[in-house]
Amino acid sequence: MLAANLKRVRAQRGLSLSELSRRAGIGKATLSQLESGAGNPTLETVLGLSRVLGVPISDLVEARPAEEVTVVRAADVEVLSGRGVDLRPLRRIESGDVVFEVYDQQVRTDGTQISGGHIGTEHTIVQAGRLRVRAGRRELELGPGDYVGFDASLPHSYTAVGGEPVRSVLLLQYRAEQRLHLADPADPVGSAGGRALAAGSRPALGPSLHPEH
Repeated sequence: MLAANLKRVRAQRGLSLSELSRRAGIGKATLSQLESGAGNPTLETVLGLSRVLGVPISDLVEARPAEEVTVVRAADVEVLSGRGVDLRPLRRIESGDVVFEVYDQQVRTDGTQISGGHIGTEHTIVQAGRLRVRAGRRELELGPGDYVGFDASLPHSYTAVGGEPVRSVLLLQYRAEQRLHLADPADPVGSAGGRALAAGSRPALGPSLHPEH
């Protein structure tokens, strides 16, 4: 799915593999593998492509559901993994000029997921475990049933605390016009958050979503 969507969106944007490689800070050989369906992308790679191409993550990794009732089986969804987070994309929802992406998110205990910031608004609901969230200058700890939402352009990070992984639902929210913004051609990597992505820093999800997310 990523191979087909990446080729389609790149063509719509009029970008060559070389130009996309330059803007995203991703090797041309890696992009070629992804478009041939032979690559196994990390979460950071998908988030970097999402940022540079100006599309939600779901535009790259999901097919549009055709049925009135949509069922997503856990075993059928490929996991996007970053330094500290595993994401399973579940559903894309469009309502007016707003786009939502719904993810099953697990924050592992082996690393902190860090994001320099990305477009949209990030919402997280903890289902199990203890989650430390940093967003801008705020730091807080969440438990089961707790919710946090913030402007995803803020630098942010997720860390599982207490020795147990965190299960949560991640919702990334975009305005439709945000999907049309490409990276500044004068800045091949983009914003400060984009530079962090290209340098290899890992996002906290949503937008990873970062997806960074």
